Amino acid sequence: MNLDPVSLRVFVAVMEHGTIAAAGAQHHIAPSAVSRRLAELEDALRVPLFARSNKGMAPTPAAFALRDLARGLINEMEGIAQQMRDYGRGTRGQVRVVANISAITQFLPRELQTFLARHPQVDVRLQEQISSAVARSVAENAADLGILNDGDYGDAVRLLPYREDELVLVVPQGHALSRRRQVDIGAVLDHDVVGMHPGSAINQQLTRAAAERGRALRLRMQVSSYDALCQMVAAGLGVGVLPRGSASLFRGALPLRIVGLTEPWARRRLALCVRSDEGLSSVAQLLVDHLRAEAQA
Repeated sequence: MNLDPVSLRVFVAVMEHGTIAAAGAQHHIAPSAVSRRLAELEDALRVPLFARSNKGMAPTPAAFALRDLARGLINEMEGIAQQMRDYGRGTRGQVRVVANISAITQFLPRELQTFLARHPQVDVRLQEQISSAVARSVAENAADLGILNDGDYGDAVRLLPYREDELVLVVPQGHALSRRRQVDIGAVLDHDVVGMHPGSAINQQLTRAAAERGRALRLRMQVSSYDALCQMVAAGLGVGVLPRGSASLFRGALPLRIVGLTEPWARRRLALCVRSDEGLSSVAQLLVDHLRAEAQA
């Protein structure tokens, strides 16, 4: 069986975008050519990949299985080409990493700097995602390694201990809570809150904690970064919750105060996420070992 790599790439694009038109636009080919490649792929594999109707196309279970396999194959092919191209400049391998914002802002800058200083032939590609998306990217072979909040993400991924962090409250200088060393969630719920984007673990935890007290979270606005959150808090638009290490980055530059949280859930664990130990490439295993050693140092 001869599988066309271009058809596999087009198929993965259809699965990711959900439409033939979007996949065609990504690969600069006509929708009719996309449809033809999908049909040829189904003929070659002797299995229907889409259930077609007048309402459109719906992926079959075989399509989801092929998507994950194709991603792995495409990544291996790209790895071969990349390594051959990069022999002249010394890059010998690539690791695709997805991580939540807490890991990126608190730990990864220094840890990746020391890793790349020791292993200049490795190319690390880093992308930020929320924890649930991190687990999904690793499970679907869209990433080699993930860093996320510890939790239950199913049997498709394996979690390895990594680091711990602490959630704190940031308030403007002069705020009613600014002289407190610690507060509980009840004190937070008395004020407007600047929250992170929808789906963030911190927002979900605050909403859950408020519901447990029979109260509502006064979410005034939502932002997409800790930088923006601290800017809004410093401007007096509310209080915010974020990891202590991330808050400390802005304390000197902005008129902010950091207040501890007494809630047990404010102490969190971060984990490394892989599909399996056996499935890691040598360079991905090298990075996993480095991150775990740095965390234990």
